[in-house]
Parts: sequence; C-alpha cells; structure tokens
Amino acid sequence: NIDAAEKQREESDKKLKETQVFPIFGDKYQDVTYVDEVLKGHVYYLVSGHGGPDPGAIGSYEGAQLCEDEYAYDVTLRLAKNLLEHGATVYLIIRDDNDGIRDDEVLHCDHDERCWPNQKIPLNQLTRLQQRVQVINELYLKHKGLGAVVQKAIVIHVDSRSTRSRVDIFFYHYPGSTKGKLFASSLHETVKGNYNKYRKGRGYGGQIKDRELYLLKYSFPTAVFIELGNIRNAEDQKRFVVPRNRQVIADWLTEGVLKKK
Repeated sequence: NIDAAEKQREESDKKLKETQVFPIFGDKYQDVTYVDEVLKGHVYYLVSGHGGPDPGAIGSYEGAQLCEDEYAYDVTLRLAKNLLEHGATVYLIIRDDNDGIRDDEVLHCDHDERCWPNQKIPLNQLTRLQQRVQVINELYLKHKGLGAVVQKAIVIHVDSRSTRSRVDIFFYHYPGSTKGKLFASSLHETVKGNYNKYRKGRGYGGQIKDRELYLLKYSFPTAVFIELGNIRNAEDQKRFVVPRNRQVIADWLTEGVLKKK
C-alpha cells in the first residue's frame, strides 16, 4: 500500500544518509557516508600487491625510497572506500591497521601488513599467493551460500622496468575467462576515456592482456590484475606519488566497476 511504500522509501533515504566508521581508512577518512545502493549484494575482494616482508618493486624519488606495496595499498584503500559508499561488501585481503589513507607523496615503507583477517604474510612468494587465494575462496563460498549477486577480485600492483620505460595503467585477465576479460575491458575503457577527456593530446597506451597469474588462475571470483605504472620512471611516478592522482585512479576504477555491475 501507499503508506508502506512511503515508509520503505523514508527508511531507504535515511540509510543512504548514514555514516559508518571504518578505522582501517585512518582518522581523516574513516567516516564513510553511503551514496546509493547500486552495489548492494556485490562482494569485492581487493588485494594490494606484496606486503609484509616483501615491499615489492623499489623506486627512488627525490632521494627517498618508494615501495610498491605502500602505493598499491593506498590506492586499494581509496577504491575500497568508494565501493563501500555504493553499498558493496568489501574485503581488504591485505591490510595495515596503522597506515590508513595517506596524503603524503613519500609513503613510509614498513613490514607490518597482514593477510585477512590477521595472518602473518609469509616471505615465500608461492606460499604468500596460496594464502591469499585460500582466504578469497573461503570468503567467496561463504557469500555464495548467503546469496551474493556478484563477487569480484581486484588485484593492484605497481610495475618495475627500466627507468626510461614509461607505461600507462594496464590490465590482465586470465586466458579464456570471458567474464574476466569483460571486467578488465570495462575498467580499461573507463580509464582510457578519462585520459582522452582530461589529458587531451597525451594519448593512452594502457592495454588489456591475458596472463596466467596465480591469483587470476586460482581465485573463484571473476578477477582482474592491474599495474599502475613503472615505479622507476619519473613520469610514471607522478601517477601514484601525487596523492590526488592516487584518488583519481581509485575514482576511475570505481567508475569502471559501476559500469560493469
């Protein structure tokens, strides 16, 4: 009836105005206000590369050391916050309780990251990847049993190449995965479109490729693997050293997720 429908609408509007506190984002960003519920019933497993005893690729910026895992984690946190605002259920598979979203250019390198929910990250690469896949798959089965509509994994890394090699953001999906390719394509087209819109004349060379990466191969959810750029190239560094640019990357990736709900 009309009264029931009106009450439901009021309750929905009230929920969208609610703010929930997520300390993992740090004091400045811990308040998350819901924007809408377009991702309600969707579960996202966000995996920032390396962490714990392995900082990943290393770069140098104005005499300071840049660690891949710190920048991948910061972008991942920003993406997680965005997805939560749209009603998604989000798991940070790699997490650091005392970092939060940071607005510094040089992010301090540490080794205290943990794997969900609070597991020590092993040094051995294969063991580390197996740990992450096991966590993702256990959570996937749990949410599948609860009736989750969509489940996806997003893995974020920073590449390392010759200092003269400049690359744009690029995407991997598992060979033969139609859903993975479609998901990667949505993210890629969104990033490309925004480059063409906001960086006219620059061009965008980021590509989509298939690759037999462990997390792509063995994770149950549809998965995509993202490389943000070359941590050793001065031009690429601007993409993730500048805090605003890290937020822009997260915003563009969110836009691509929303297009491919």
